[in-house]
Amino acid sequence: MATTNNILERLDGLASRFDEVSTLITDPAVIADQRRYAKLSKEYKDLGDILEVRKDYVNALNAIDEAKDIITNESDPEMKEMAREELATNEKLVPELEERIKLLLVPADPEDDRNAVLEIRGGTGGDEAALFAGDLFRMYSKYCETKGWNLTVSSCSEGAVGGFKEIICTVTGEKVYGTLKYESGVHRVQRIPATETQGRVHTSAASVAVLPEAEPFDVEINEGEIRWDTFRSSGAGGQNVNKVESGVRLRYNWKNPNTGVVEEILIECTETRDQPKNKERALSRLRTFIYDKEHQKYVDDIAKRRKTLVSTGDRSAKIRTYNYPQGRITDHRINYTIYNLGAFMDGDIQDCIDHLIVAENAERLKESEL
Repeated sequence: MATTNNILERLDGLASRFDEVSTLITDPAVIADQRRYAKLSKEYKDLGDILEVRKDYVNALNAIDEAKDIITNESDPEMKEMAREELATNEKLVPELEERIKLLLVPADPEDDRNAVLEIRGGTGGDEAALFAGDLFRMYSKYCETKGWNLTVSSCSEGAVGGFKEIICTVTGEKVYGTLKYESGVHRVQRIPATETQGRVHTSAASVAVLPEAEPFDVEINEGEIRWDTFRSSGAGGQNVNKVESGVRLRYNWKNPNTGVVEEILIECTETRDQPKNKERALSRLRTFIYDKEHQKYVDDIAKRRKTLVSTGDRSAKIRTYNYPQGRITDHRINYTIYNLGAFMDGDIQDCIDHLIVAENAERLKESEL
């Protein structure tokens, strides 16, 4: 019962906080402060979710007490039998609800609900690395389709024989960053390249970075200091490509608060044929870039506290190997191996992500000592 009492104690203070937050989010002064309002709205939803499970938990505990009372004091055999069934059902339910409550009580990554910027770059391996980057892009595109998310390419640089040297996209939908963040790192492929004449297996790599997309009020940018260039987009688009300077290039000097060094940020966007839209999207990427850099310290702190490489943002870590001759995928962070490479490359990656989430949750629970 110690665990039960501990959980109920943790939950006791949340109901009054929920009432306090529900009042605050109707305050015009709070609504006017976008950042505070967004933070409180998120807290309101999270507290509501916890209190909903708390209600089920308390009901189950009460049902157990009532069933035990009937079994002890009731003489009617039929009533006793019903009480035993009720007791068995709720005794099975209580541990499940405890696990759900524990996870809800552990502070979630505040970025999880955000949209994401997905960056894929061919690494070591030349043309074959670019082809593999293209395969990864296709894999994530198909996965996003299954999730009902919208994936929009911001910019890309194609490889000489296909694929991409680099491709940058924005993914919008529900809990995008909280799901895709596990994909950040180096992905290694072992296969016979299309360019290989001797039939030898080569090893190549591509890096994936998943960044939480920043909101306009997350970072301060002096837009007057941005230097803009325009240029003609290359790629699909017919005659329009040669006539209209729709591509935009943004340069911005930014002082890194963690190092004190001034860095020049360069961002290109050729996403649409509409120059103002491209400017807007380049600005969005600038905000995300700065937000990501400023939050790297927070991400590093998590990495130091936890043993897993899950969601630490260590983008130089080799996280997964795709072995084509054996049809095998191995995720090195959790020793996860499966032999359905064809389906995996067609976007069937949810099972792997689910295993990573379970490993991450185990670390979070250990850390919070619940």
